[in-house]
Amino acid sequence: MTTEKSKILVIGGTGYMGEFIVEASAKAGNPTFALVREASLSDPVKGKTVQRFKDLGVTILHGDLNDHESLVKAIKQVDVVISAVGSKQILDQTKIISAIKEAGNVKRFLPAEFGVDVERTSAVEPAKSFFARKVQIRKAIEAERIPYTYIVSNCSAGFYLRTLVQFESSLISHTRDKVIIFGEDSVPPRDKVTILGDGSAKVVINKEEDIAAYTIRTVDDPRTLNKTLYIKPPKNTLSTNDMVTLWEKKIGKSLEKTHISEEQILKSIQVPIDVFKSINHSIYVKGDLTSFTIEPSFGVEASQLYPDIKYTTVDEYLSELV
Repeated sequence: MTTEKSKILVIGGTGYMGEFIVEASAKAGNPTFALVREASLSDPVKGKTVQRFKDLGVTILHGDLNDHESLVKAIKQVDVVISAVGSKQILDQTKIISAIKEAGNVKRFLPAEFGVDVERTSAVEPAKSFFARKVQIRKAIEAERIPYTYIVSNCSAGFYLRTLVQFESSLISHTRDKVIIFGEDSVPPRDKVTILGDGSAKVVINKEEDIAAYTIRTVDDPRTLNKTLYIKPPKNTLSTNDMVTLWEKKIGKSLEKTHISEEQILKSIQVPIDVFKSINHSIYVKGDLTSFTIEPSFGVEASQLYPDIKYTTVDEYLSELV
């Protein structure tokens, strides 16, 4: 007996992670809906994204986080709501929570997480306050007794592997609310590399398509209900030093290495204040992604739950960049 797949609404589908989630949902055969603002349709880039969604059979619903009626109307048509809103809109998700509560039909809500476990981090400011906003949303969901799954996807390969964790690289543009990788042709350095701290902290890096595939698999799985799904495949858990060594083997040469001390990093986070650098300090120096054990009381690991999903390893991803 095959159970019917849940209808999924993605809010923030034209954003970076949202696009991958909408596509994964449609390709997995879930009836997929994307909530899109009218303004997005006239935007040249987002307009193309919306057209691609339509070509995949996605139902486009017009609405806005600030329009409660449109939110409720959209939510009433689905079973599962996935939020992929941007960092500036994290607290606006209280509006989604209110609409879910009023609609009364949602089987699962996945808020905008897609990063570190915000309740298990030693991040300094300003990342500390940024993560606190996500914790606030978790608490609001639980207070309203809305069924949930939190997705801890760790680091995205498009941000981190394409440049071999080179944050100061000219390939990365730091804007106030996002990091833009310039072009799909960004590749790791072939001469010298800068390493945060001693480079030994274990981190987890996953390909965006894999993150989206795992996310969609959770929506109808009772094992992930009211739990955190950690996307932490063993082959994608490694240190910066491990990644540099892998890359050196692939290109057949040694890179000149420069280490930035923790003291230097902490100074550079504060002047000018930089949330992205403080997040990277917690991940690549403190090792926050791998500093705790996933206990069955609060979490499950994606590659163990879904061994049939063939994820791309860091090794395979780097091979494609040679």
